[in-house]
Amino acid sequence: MRRILLFLGTNLAVLVLLSIVAHLFGVDVWAASRGYGGMGPLLIFAAVIGMGGSLISLALSKWMAKMTTGAQVIAQPSNDAERWLLDTVRRHAQAAGIGMPEVAVYDAPEMNAFATGASRNHALVAVSTGLLHGMDRDQVSAVLGHEIGHVANGDMVTLALIQGVLNTFVIFLARIVGRMVDSWLSGGRDDRGGGIGYFIIVIVLEIIFGLFASMIVMAFSRYREFRADAAGAKLAGRERMISALQRLGASYGESTLPKNMQAFGISGHLASGLKRLFMSHPPLAERIEALRRAG
Repeated sequence: MRRILLFLGTNLAVLVLLSIVAHLFGVDVWAASRGYGGMGPLLIFAAVIGMGGSLISLALSKWMAKMTTGAQVIAQPSNDAERWLLDTVRRHAQAAGIGMPEVAVYDAPEMNAFATGASRNHALVAVSTGLLHGMDRDQVSAVLGHEIGHVANGDMVTLALIQGVLNTFVIFLARIVGRMVDSWLSGGRDDRGGGIGYFIIVIVLEIIFGLFASMIVMAFSRYREFRADAAGAKLAGRERMISALQRLGASYGESTLPKNMQAFGISGHLASGLKRLFMSHPPLAERIEALRRAG
């Protein structure tokens, strides 16, 4: 849950900042003025801003995760629970063939966990105090295996690449369509895409196109949850992974997340219609059924 929100939030902030800086320095106007005659410069501009925002978000992901959750990395275990946590993550990481990630605990009442990082060998795995108190060790081991699965599958890097490509097309198409709309509204007058009206139109189009891009990102996120569940089942045991998901389902309603963020929770709240297109996690019932079918 948190890895998706942190990445998307950071990506959006960086993207907006880079767009504003490009506009202030005239780069945006220069690229837009070539929207018809030569799309190469515009596409290069869109790729630099789009991929740049995504890669910067990926590079900052561990730092942002620690800062926003208050996660405390376990450098030296101070008790048996922390020693068990480190040993379990180390065992799963070795089995998955990745480097030992940093292990952290953050204070939150809901049962939750996340993994993030710019590479498979320099990742962060964090669990909430609510998870440690609300699950037995077999279930926690399965959740840790699920998070190690995300790292081993390279999910954060893949997500960053997908988001970067989508950012590129959003920026590119917003300026092409924005130029056309601005020209139509101005009665065919060609100001080479530099007016304030054009800039406002582009921002609105980026939001609209960005919603469609988010649907693609969320579809990939749902797909990778099934893969991470399978990894958790392989590393910790299928019945333990199923038990962990069932325990999450039993805690429905305990999350302290704001309502506008609850659909992204690890518990995979039920949704239908258009809302389902923006869910980052499949419903728990579907994930459990997928594990049972695989078994």
